[in-house]
Formats: sequence, C-alpha cells, structure tokens
Amino acid sequence: MFSLLRSSLRTSTRPCRTYTTAAVEPIRPRLMAEIKTAMKARDTKTSTTLRSVLSEINTLEKTNPSLSESDMVGVARKAVQRRLEAVAKFNEANRSDLAENEQQEVDLLQRFLPALLSTADIDTHLKAALAALPAGSDPRKALGLVFKEFYAKVDKNQVDANVVKERAQELIKAASNSA
Repeated sequence: MFSLLRSSLRTSTRPCRTYTTAAVEPIRPRLMAEIKTAMKARDTKTSTTLRSVLSEINTLEKTNPSLSESDMVGVARKAVQRRLEAVAKFNEANRSDLAENEQQEVDLLQRFLPALLSTADIDTHLKAALAALPAGSDPRKALGLVFKEFYAKVDKNQVDANVVKERAQELIKAASNSA
C-alpha cells in the first residue's frame, strides 16, 4: 500500500518538462555516451575534445547548480567559437596542420548543437519587437529596447548575436528612414 502511495507521490512531484517543436536529446547524456564510444574505440582526439566541453559544463554547474540545457548548449557554442577563432589564427600563421585539427574539433562539437534560428525567423521576431516599441522613441535607445524585447522571447543560445545585431540595426535604420 505504501509503495503505491510513494510511487504516486514521486510522479506528481517531478518537475514539468517543456516541449519544443524539435525533440532534441539533452547534451550531457549525448556527450557522455559519445565519450564512452570514443574511449572504447581508442579515439583520443574525440574523447579529449568532448571531455573538455563536459569539464566546462561541470565547472559551470558547480557555480550554478540549477544549470539549464540552454546554458549547457551555450558552453558548447562558446567552445566552438573559441576553436573557430583558433582556426583563423592558425591560418594567419600558415599553420594549416593545427588549423585542420581545430576544424575537426569544431565539426565534432557542432554535431551536439541544435540548429540556429534562420535569418527569416530572426527578422520576424525583430519586427515584432520593433512594433512593440513606443512611438517616437529615440533611435539610439531603440536598439537596446529591441534587444530586450527580442531576448525576452528568444533564447540567446538559439541565435548568433552578431546576426541579430546586424539585422536589428538594419531594421531600425529602415524604420527611421521610412518615418
């Protein structure tokens, strides 16, 4: 009798899960499974790369115990960005061997990242944020207000911040020219 009661309590106290349009497996279990596979295959490059990202996630989790999936994806995106910068620097220094290694790591890590929003989706959200601005607002302050409204609706790890900034500036410029 008590076991039935306990099991019903356990299921009712579980946190609610939010569902998105695309079912994406959480990044941590995927990383751990891929590390295990790489270790069995004695693929040190893959296991080292994935361990470094998992280590960064674990380190961040120590400071913030309630780390969300979005934050973990953000850590992986930052790791990809660092490696892309390294590729550019190695190419400048004519070190194609090192650039190739870093590019392989980028390709490996990008398999774990969800796709970014398209520019059309970004434009749609930015136009909605721009429409929500009060009439006659200062164009210099408009960018900050648009960002605030945009990021209230869209997760920052689903978009490239540079693309959002460029598109927002273009839309604000077009709106101020037409007004």
